[in-house]
Amino acid sequence: MGPIVGSFAFFLVLLAVLVIANAIRVVREYERLVVFRLGRLVGQRGPGLVLLIPIVDRAVKIGLRTVAMDVPPQDVITRDNVTVKVNAVIYFRVVNAPDAVVQVENYLYATSQIAQTTLRSILGQQELDELLSERDKLNLALQQVIDRQTEPWGIKVSVVEVKNVDLPQEMQRAIARQAEAERERRAKVINAEGEYQAAARLAEAAAVISREPAAIQLRYLQTLSEIAVENNSVTVFPVPVDMIKAFMPAERKG
Repeated sequence: MGPIVGSFAFFLVLLAVLVIANAIRVVREYERLVVFRLGRLVGQRGPGLVLLIPIVDRAVKIGLRTVAMDVPPQDVITRDNVTVKVNAVIYFRVVNAPDAVVQVENYLYATSQIAQTTLRSILGQQELDELLSERDKLNLALQQVIDRQTEPWGIKVSVVEVKNVDLPQEMQRAIARQAEAERERRAKVINAEGEYQAAARLAEAAAVISREPAAIQLRYLQTLSEIAVENNSVTVFPVPVDMIKAFMPAERKG
């Protein structure tokens, strides 16, 4: 009987150690324990050392840190009937641990599904140009809608970012042609504006010369001086008599 009693006592001691070890939990700062007592929610515990009633209490550990979740690529048909593939990333965290356990079976899976359906719904209401150029506005709209839908689960969605918008090959070529045409249009406008300004300056110069006849002669002499500096060869220019008369004193009358 002695060995049997000793073995039974050892078994009881081992069982007691296991029960006590299971009743003591250490909860980190970024975690919470949601405690159920005989199936009834009694609240959350932590951080620090938490004591549970063996067999009676059951605890579910929930993390409170921000989760970055990739939203798989979704086929989206825009309002102007263009099919694109769009993926995104969503940042969220648990702000109410009991609701994340009681109100939804798997809050990670549920949040992912809500993000996918909302991505297709919101982006499908936009035209392609809006989808490509108004990314910040769409990110804000997605964040607000998803946050409102996950709020009953104790989830706070802080940021939603659309990552990539994959266009069909023919649409990429069309956009490239449109961008090239836009660049050519801008170049022509800039060139025309430059010619207009140059013509305006020439018109102003012509007006000044028409008022001062000697100005054209001075300009002629300046041009001769510039040519003489640039060329070493001898250059002969005819000098109009009118130009000489402009610098000669008036003839005296007898």
